[in-house]
Amino acid sequence: MDYALTPLARNLRNNSTNAERLLWQYLRCRQVQRLKFRRQAAIGHYIVDFVCFENKLVIELDGGQHAQEKNLASDHGRDSWLKDQGFTVLRFWNNEILENMNGVGETIMRHCPKTPPLTPPTRGGG
Repeated sequence: MDYALTPLARNLRNNSTNAERLLWQYLRCRQVQRLKFRRQAAIGHYIVDFVCFENKLVIELDGGQHAQEKNLASDHGRDSWLKDQGFTVLRFWNNEILENMNGVGETIMRHCPKTPPLTPPTRGGG
């Protein structure tokens, strides 16, 4: 992790978009298969919008600027690097989040393995 990115990541968390806030309400507090997601987290020399390290899943939200030619190439390079590190990368347009959160949620769930239910310890520590 590049610790020089920490202040930038903190700033991004404090100034999130409406789409990021809406998706965070869905992902936070282990609501998706009890998996822990982090937002605006540094991975290597990148800051990703959302990541689940235990599932190696990155979720990126894109505004209209990502449709520009120069940003498409940058996003492709970033996604390739993340995939080389073993991450799956899901990309959604901001308007998808705002207009179809149920569909986005279903897509995310398909990429999250079901975790077994928690079982209480047996009496006597056995």
